[in-house]
Amino acid sequence: MKKIALLTLTTVLSLLLSSCQTAYYSAMEKVGIEKRDILIDRIEDAREAQQDTQEQFKDALEQYRAVVNFNGGDLEKLYNRLSSEYEDSSEAAEEIAARIRKVEDVAEDLFDEWQKELDLIGNDRLRRDSANQLRDTRYQYKQLISTMWQAEKSVHPVLDTLRDQVYYLKHNLNARAISSLKGELRTIDADVNRLVQQMQRAIDEANNFIKNMKQ
Repeated sequence: MKKIALLTLTTVLSLLLSSCQTAYYSAMEKVGIEKRDILIDRIEDAREAQQDTQEQFKDALEQYRAVVNFNGGDLEKLYNRLSSEYEDSSEAAEEIAARIRKVEDVAEDLFDEWQKELDLIGNDRLRRDSANQLRDTRYQYKQLISTMWQAEKSVHPVLDTLRDQVYYLKHNLNARAISSLKGELRTIDADVNRLVQQMQRAIDEANNFIKNMKQ
């Protein structure tokens, strides 16, 4: 009985979301903004989130270095800064995932609409040309979204390491504990560098996709 109720609720929510999305598209089209424009806008938002994430994790790495290289001073203040960087990094990771999902939502709706409207083009040459453009755009999009998710995955090893260190230090805030973290510096440094590179690949893919869509 509970399972049926859950399925019913899920169906209702899906219909409501679909209805809201349709209303949103209709409202945007009335002011001259098509799905392709919305897709470009959301890709730009995702690109911006990736750029912000690059900087955020660089900052987190620098703060981690400051902690493991502690040589006197206010240790608690250093810990608080590292904890704050971890929280900011966690939020940045969530933002990236949310932005990518928004890109996926409008992309699928755009491609579905494009595919259906091919049949409305009576001119064979124009229909073939539009079909070829759809095929190429889909291919480029698959490359883009795959690269975006790969970049998003590169965030998690760094977050896991930061989380472990923050919780460890929370209850072991002393010089001996700091010393035990030094062995992790090389690992987290490599993970952050990998993250920055993956993000840059996704940013470059986004730039190429946007350029092609605007041609």
